Amino acid sequence: MSFYPVFVELEGKRVVVVGGGNVAFRKVTALLECGAIIHLAGRVLTSELQEMVEKNEIHFLGNEFEDEFLNGAFMVIAATDDKDLNHHVSTCAREKGVLVNAVDQPPDCDFIVPSIIRRGDLLIAISTSGKSPAMARRIRKSLETQFGREYEAFLSMMGRLRKEVLSLGLSQKENSRIFQEIVDADLLKDFSEGSSERMASCLKNILPEQVNLNNVCKP
Repeated sequence: MSFYPVFVELEGKRVVVVGGGNVAFRKVTALLECGAIIHLAGRVLTSELQEMVEKNEIHFLGNEFEDEFLNGAFMVIAATDDKDLNHHVSTCAREKGVLVNAVDQPPDCDFIVPSIIRRGDLLIAISTSGKSPAMARRIRKSLETQFGREYEAFLSMMGRLRKEVLSLGLSQKENSRIFQEIVDADLLKDFSEGSSERMASCLKNILPEQVNLNNVCKP
């Protein structure tokens, strides 16, 4: 099977998680970070999940899964240790046209969840197409040392800079040249070393004079 890599917008979408253990907790935590509205069904909940329910951070549907829980759902993750239940959730989801992931059961999945590295707006996903999650984790750990927090700061600046440059109404070719020069200017080193003066000097040489560096280089 060949997977098509895609990042999905989950803000405000109903996502059902079936399970109450540590795996379900990790899934819920990651989904909440993406703005999903979580509905949980689980027989026995971890203390962390129970606390989330009590704080109304997630909606508790019940101890036993019912097919109707998937009505109106965008996605469901079956994260129980009961393979038969996970398979049933998958079958029900597919009948209702709901995207489904059943943990460690590839045939019951419409999508798989990659191992990820997140540095602010930088998101790197590593997948072995379900063949070896352990290898995906090993690759992730190797890459984590290469992509430090300076990438988060750099991309935050680039977001402000891009807005400023595009507002000038320059040609697409000129915009592309400016952005590429900035990326090639090795400013990441300045972020990691805290060399704001060299960074400002470099940007001044690349950017049109109409760009306000104070708006771009603010913390």
